[in-house]
Amino acid sequence: MTSATAYRQHLDPESCYRAVKSRDRRFDGVFYTAVRTTGIYCRPSCPARTPAYANVTFHPSAASAQAAGFRACKRCLPDATPGSPDWDVAATAAGRAMRLIADGVVDREGVEGLARRVGYTPRHLTRLLTAELGAGPLALARARRAQTARVLIETTALSYADVAFASGFSSVRQFNDTVREVYASSPTELRGRRGDRSTTGTVVMRLGVRTPFAGGALLSFLAHHLVPGVEVAGPGWYARTLDLPHGPGTVRVDLGDLPATSGAAFVTATFELADLRDTAAAVERTRRLLDADCDPLAVDDHVAGDPLLGPLARRCPGLRVPGQVDGDETAVRAVVGQQVSVAGARTVTGRMVAAHGRPVSTTVAGLTHLFPDAATLAAVDPATLPMPRSRGRALVGLAAALADGTVSLDRGPDRDAVRGALLSLPGIGPWTADYVALRALGDPDVFLPTDLGVRNALVGLGHDPAAELARQDAWRPWRSYALLHLWNTLMPPAPAATSHSKEN
Repeated sequence: MTSATAYRQHLDPESCYRAVKSRDRRFDGVFYTAVRTTGIYCRPSCPARTPAYANVTFHPSAASAQAAGFRACKRCLPDATPGSPDWDVAATAAGRAMRLIADGVVDREGVEGLARRVGYTPRHLTRLLTAELGAGPLALARARRAQTARVLIETTALSYADVAFASGFSSVRQFNDTVREVYASSPTELRGRRGDRSTTGTVVMRLGVRTPFAGGALLSFLAHHLVPGVEVAGPGWYARTLDLPHGPGTVRVDLGDLPATSGAAFVTATFELADLRDTAAAVERTRRLLDADCDPLAVDDHVAGDPLLGPLARRCPGLRVPGQVDGDETAVRAVVGQQVSVAGARTVTGRMVAAHGRPVSTTVAGLTHLFPDAATLAAVDPATLPMPRSRGRALVGLAAALADGTVSLDRGPDRDAVRGALLSLPGIGPWTADYVALRALGDPDVFLPTDLGVRNALVGLGHDPAAELARQDAWRPWRSYALLHLWNTLMPPAPAATSHSKEN
């Protein structure tokens, strides 16, 4: 098997079993192995003895295995694996729904709200998710709540009641019953396994990523594009404010390079939240920022033989596409950045934040504001914005479309539909729409042939821009990573990175 993304829709048992026998970690999160004789399910790379073929079944999601009556393996923690990279590659309705479920939409808005965002009826969406992922939206949301609860139990000193509501459960009893059913342990037993825990004022979580993970390059990009008041960075870390459904928050992530390893690896994220119910949303949005579900081996293998990209991938293995914590913010920043330098865009955006962003109190020096929301910017007089009048009108028009739902950047709608809606707005051209698809929608196959940085990078590498751009189709379906490899050659060095933990 050459790619973990080849078996998403139809899990061939023999192919899956070969992956289990070889403990191929590329398939962690793509499918799960359930063992009839033990009643547990594992990730494909579980270090335990390989079960007999006759005793296993394969499931496309942890929720599917749980619905079939299996509990999570206590050794490999299969529910903690990164999500399937195919959710972004194919961008099916099921994949889009999974992103929203991870963000807590089912907990906040129910199945009806989830279906409305994806564009289906609740009944049809349930059929679709059951067919593709082996479980309906309620079961998928339950599995996500259980995984969040386990991490909070093991890594924080929050009370069990706080853990229950932070994970999205509606009652402590529901929380207790689910934890016992999924993990065959009580919350007290789970907490007893870990010694080091954070205090109640801070939630520290380990976010699983596939390796290699080029955290230094990601930090370099984020630090180069910082918006004053909203983002700060230092040696080996990046932090920002979060505008979450129930209140503001902050996150700080430790970013350094993680080499390829046979085990899972983690990025440490420290959250400070005004309301613990926002834990799931904060975690999912931070995972988007890190491109945590990327399959770096599939990307690097695809470009390994390319005369342009091969050397860049070997120089920076595991490069990620920087994502976002708020799609509306990304779109606004894209408009501000049209035809100006990065430094100029930072200055203009910082002025907008100071004038229209909501002030917040944080414990992180330099984090003073939330990014202005779409409704606030939609009410601004374009003439007062620190930019050319035409761009100001485009920005306010975009904000109005975001505020009234004409354009939705929550990853629910189809990407092509979102692109069409953006291009229909005055002042929004292909570069802006595609940049939004790259960073806000997580599209792995976006390229910006007119981007000045792309051309400067190609010239700097000694290649003819026209010749290289003419063959960009050879980089499909990973053109977003090709774009980032080119941009990465232009980035200033990141602050010195810290070391990161691998799974115990």
